[in-house]
Amino acid sequence: MAADMPTSRSSGFATGHARTGRFWRNLLVAVVAVAVGWGGIVYAANQSVQGAKKEEGGFDGDAPTAILIEANSGSVLFEKNADELRAPSSMMKLVTAEVVFHAIKQGDIKLTDEYTVSENAWRKGGAPAGGSTMFAAIHSKISIDDLLHGAIIQSGNDACIVLAEGLAGNESTFASDMMTKRARELGLTQSTFANSNGLPNPGNKMTVRELAKLARYIIQTYPEFYKLFGEKEFTWNKIKQPNRNPLLNSLEGADGLKTGYTKEGGYGMVGSAVQNGVRLIVVINGLDDPDDRTSEAKKMLEWGFRNFEVRTLFAAQQPIGYAKVFGGDSRSVALASPQPVTVMVPKSGNEKLIARVVYNGPVRAPITAGQQVGVVRVWRGANIAMETPVYTTEAVGTGSTMRRAIDGASELVIGMFRAGAEKL
Repeated sequence: MAADMPTSRSSGFATGHARTGRFWRNLLVAVVAVAVGWGGIVYAANQSVQGAKKEEGGFDGDAPTAILIEANSGSVLFEKNADELRAPSSMMKLVTAEVVFHAIKQGDIKLTDEYTVSENAWRKGGAPAGGSTMFAAIHSKISIDDLLHGAIIQSGNDACIVLAEGLAGNESTFASDMMTKRARELGLTQSTFANSNGLPNPGNKMTVRELAKLARYIIQTYPEFYKLFGEKEFTWNKIKQPNRNPLLNSLEGADGLKTGYTKEGGYGMVGSAVQNGVRLIVVINGLDDPDDRTSEAKKMLEWGFRNFEVRTLFAAQQPIGYAKVFGGDSRSVALASPQPVTVMVPKSGNEKLIARVVYNGPVRAPITAGQQVGVVRVWRGANIAMETPVYTTEAVGTGSTMRRAIDGASELVIGMFRAGAEKL
């Protein structure tokens, strides 16, 4: 989705453009007045990477990069340098885990399938390597189920390499093909991978925003597998190891996900907890001390639970905005979400909200009911709080020859005008 491109048009729409086929396609941004129960007024806002200032009730954190979101809506409660690429260390194991979860769900592999521990996996990720390991014995066969336990609970580098080799033949192919392919399918556009476990390599880069997005997807898509992240210990090869996530024993409702450390990336964590029916996800990275990592993640989650609550902005199927139609028997079509559009807001109610429907248009007829057209973005104060897809509420048939000719001529004139304006 392209970015907002504000203009001075008085119609309340902002436009951008891209040439598609024989007519101009415009990025349209409709500013929607959000009905807020506490009487807030809607104002335009600029995107910001920071939350509210500490004196305004915002979070004051030390992590170089951080983000806090609400899992159900994806609402961003706080962010700091959230799009900065850094070494994700063992947090990158979440990508490997998702690839395996997806393959199981697709029926390509089964939990009972067994993979052999190669000498490569044993030397690079096992006991000889000196890093986090499940102590898999060389040349032994281990089920995918146990390998997932080893990778998630014990943060076993060897477990990840065995999974990678079993699925793709070798770890390099697994990283460059399978991990990258799934990341792009899930909308992780910046992440890059050079191995399966996050061991130091310049090719391993992720942002805290994309780690949070991945964590949210895992929680929502694989509830049966997500339970692994909350298990307190796992024993393999007669060696019992505790879960490396310190939040599990220090924060009410904590049940995941993954810690990480490398010299290049510093100390990081992807954590999640549920309190009073609300789930929050925190991601931090780049700290110098493991204790600071724990306290920072815990403090941020507690701040979110204490200061925010869920508000419904639009009911399911309630029209949120309208998209312009090209060549149809109607000039516009209503857009809505099949689920209620909710957002986390401060309990104090002192931040303004604005919602914008963003889509590539005009949308060419015919249009089917339930067709995804764009997204609704909600700003809370100066931050983008959440984004969710919007769909057409009804079908729009093809218009008359005259209507299509008029729309085509109109788009041509608009395109020529805009092209001329860009040359000035």
